[in-house]
Amino acid sequence: MITKLKITTFVAAGALALGAFAATPASAADSLTVVSWGGAYTKSQVEAYHKPFTKKTGIEILSENYSGGLAEVKAQVEAGSVKWDVVDVELSDAIRGCDEGLLEPIDPSILPPAPDGTPAEKDFIDGAITDCAVASIVWSTIYAYDKKQFKDGGPKTMADFFDLKKFPGKRGMRKTPKANLEMALAADGVPPSEVYDVLSTDAGIDRAFAKLDTIKDSVVWWEAGAQPPQLLADGEVAMTTAYNGRIFNAIAAEGKAFEIVWDAQVFDMDLFVIVKGAPNKKAALDFIAFATDTQRLADQAEWISYGPARKSSEPLIGKHAEAGIEMGPHMPTAADNFKTAIQNDFEFWADRQDELNNRFNSWLAN
Repeated sequence: MITKLKITTFVAAGALALGAFAATPASAADSLTVVSWGGAYTKSQVEAYHKPFTKKTGIEILSENYSGGLAEVKAQVEAGSVKWDVVDVELSDAIRGCDEGLLEPIDPSILPPAPDGTPAEKDFIDGAITDCAVASIVWSTIYAYDKKQFKDGGPKTMADFFDLKKFPGKRGMRKTPKANLEMALAADGVPPSEVYDVLSTDAGIDRAFAKLDTIKDSVVWWEAGAQPPQLLADGEVAMTTAYNGRIFNAIAAEGKAFEIVWDAQVFDMDLFVIVKGAPNKKAALDFIAFATDTQRLADQAEWISYGPARKSSEPLIGKHAEAGIEMGPHMPTAADNFKTAIQNDFEFWADRQDELNNRFNSWLAN
């Protein structure tokens, strides 16, 4: 079940007359529904994108949360009753949604150039602009632990996450095959560069599930991104996979004694898409162009430790907006964090998501 929490950021309609966006037909929209993942991540978007966009255009942003996937998007489109305008999605869902006709095409010419004039298509990192999507951030699935639970030294590798004898206790994992299968193979000794070669075979999939079998009885499954830090804080798990930004936020904003293990992190991009038949398509296009400009992406990186999808944003990243921590070393792409990183293969998941979801759900049920 997709859960939703509505948050509204509002600036008086008197701001309507301000800025270039207000001079377009988008100003006819009173509000725009933007769907994302909640918690610290949505807060970073509210601060970096929503509030400045509302100030510039007078358009109210209605922010809703979901747990990912295309189920709700597909349901709205097929019912002919689209409520959402912009959705923050993973790359494989952006590709699938476009292929299945669930998303509006986005012309990259609407995107502003870098400050030095570099065209947007050259300023974004490879793969960040697709036919129906524009990336905002690079994020990763990592695992983390509470240092208070491991006073003699905590885990260091992905193999340690699967070692219940050396590091006893419950494990938290997202209730999906994505990232879990990759991490299982890495823990079983497959080099990062070979993970998808192995996973592309039936024997490789069997091997990944066999590794998951070794900890299955000790796993607490989570779905919403806000859950892993809470599971750690409550002592319900000894360690958990999580989105790196959520753990960083718990450390920086809440003072938690959590430690991120970057070994075999699975990194990905999040992208903005527009639902096919969105009620406020023009305003949605304006929002995406605004939110993915150089300064806005750098601004978001000052609220959460996700790397901006534009190259020109990197030099502008400063300290955390509230905690005063230098953000550069906490990005997934920082050199020390990236040594054994696994890049999510969006083509693999776009092709095999349904098949592996079915197998994963059957595996859970048994």
